[in-house]
Amino acid sequence: MTTRRRSQAERDAMTVEIGYALLSACLLGGAVFAVLAWPAAVWDLPPAAEGFLLKAGAAIAGMLAVLRVIHVLWRYDRHRRLPTARPGDPDAGPDTGGRDQARKRSG
Repeated sequence: MTTRRRSQAERDAMTVEIGYALLSACLLGGAVFAVLAWPAAVWDLPPAAEGFLLKAGAAIAGMLAVLRVIHVLWRYDRHRRLPTARPGDPDAGPDTGGRDQARKRSG
């Protein structure tokens, strides 16, 4: 953990990432719930089966939504902590035009 103050751009990027994580989690949860609860809405099932589908759909959708938020924010934090390389840096990776990119083109 660092005690360095974050810039406005870093705070904005984190806000956008949190919004993306929450929105994608809501969409995933809603889609999973709809898929699991659809038979209860369409067919005339016994009340026990309808209740089971609705409860299972809500539980699984909620769990997947929470996991989605965790996954997106962990991925963002891991990406944020990586050292950034300048384009053309000789030791940079393939995406920045360094040595690895030249080897990839020749080989």
